[in-house]
Amino acid sequence: MIEIQPARNLNATVAIPASKSYTNRALLIAALSDGPCHLSSPLLSDDTRYMSEALRRFGVPVSQTDGDFHVTGRSGAMQAPAEEIFVGNAGTTMRFLTTFAALADGVTRLNGDERMQERPLEDLLDCLRQMNVDARSLRNNGCPPLEIHGGGVLGGEVRLAGDKSSQYLTSLLLSAPCFRNDTTVHIQGELTSKSYADITLDIMKAFGIPVENEAYRTFRVQGHRAYRARDYAVEGDWSSASYFLAAAAVAGGSMTLTGLNPQSVQGDRGFLDVLARMGCTVEKTATEIRLQGNPLRGIRINMNSMPDVVQTLAVVALFAEGPTTIEGIGNLRIKETDRIHALKEELSRLGARVEAGEDFLTLHPGAYAGGEIETYNDHRMAMSFAVAGLRIPGVKITNPRCVEKSFPDFFQRFQALAHR
Repeated sequence: MIEIQPARNLNATVAIPASKSYTNRALLIAALSDGPCHLSSPLLSDDTRYMSEALRRFGVPVSQTDGDFHVTGRSGAMQAPAEEIFVGNAGTTMRFLTTFAALADGVTRLNGDERMQERPLEDLLDCLRQMNVDARSLRNNGCPPLEIHGGGVLGGEVRLAGDKSSQYLTSLLLSAPCFRNDTTVHIQGELTSKSYADITLDIMKAFGIPVENEAYRTFRVQGHRAYRARDYAVEGDWSSASYFLAAAAVAGGSMTLTGLNPQSVQGDRGFLDVLARMGCTVEKTATEIRLQGNPLRGIRINMNSMPDVVQTLAVVALFAEGPTTIEGIGNLRIKETDRIHALKEELSRLGARVEAGEDFLTLHPGAYAGGEIETYNDHRMAMSFAVAGLRIPGVKITNPRCVEKSFPDFFQRFQALAHR
């Protein structure tokens, strides 16, 4: 357990670590490339470790030197591991590997921890079955553990429900160049979290595979190809940046962040605009992002394009004048935990009045007192509620090691803010 030290009027500069979303996509793409790839400045965390170790199990040469990954692509020619692959609660790793495993000769078994065994994958499995892949949930509930009978994927026309997770689409697109034929994915309904599809299309293009995107309704990829091997630098993570931006918004003063791409397609880059709407002042240069904290006002906002910073916003809203309503967040219920439920419980514990529905949260500021914050083994619960501790004395974060999923040294960097 860690107790957060209160701090006001910050004046800090923080280097932001690499993006988990880009790192795990880059690892899998490099494994499907036509030769040696050098991935510089990647994120080294639990989730990327699960991905790199899994790729090795498929026979892909993956090594590390000075924190960088070196991956020799196999152009889609892999062998299924003899033993089950365990990925903890790494959602991107599980979902991306589900399609990847269909390329490997043999039978692949994928499993995760207790929470992962509750996270749905049936829509993705259904897409694979549409392409004649024998892909099944071993407990017949649409969740891991999974069994994938590989040996190649036909490709063709498939229909995918878009309302639960954009990671299902990403899983199909990342491996589609190695399918035997061209692939067209037709999205049924509205695609959620479109910004994460943008990340997928951006990095696929960087490795030589363009994707045709028709208004996020239809995606087309040419088959029987391999990614072009290359050196690739992983950009900084806007989700991780959100906690430090929120720190200045809540505690006052200024925060300067380095290591970010101001033109990134990451949806969480929009968190800057959210804080500006609430009253903060933002300055951008080619190398730095600076935020000045000012008095905050509550807002009403749809956060479907930025699901990973909803918890950060909810904590910032504790200190705003007036209520804040966050809409379009139904997919938070199938993340590392049911994040809508978790937010309602922990914000209420601090003293806020919270209304929660299937896809929204309304927070009414109140009189606050510290306490022990349950993290539900969710890295983003731990990091976002650390921000509350800058203003509320006595905030203690349980199970702080859960941040190793995406930001292993978060608390060292965050606690240093109080001593600058």
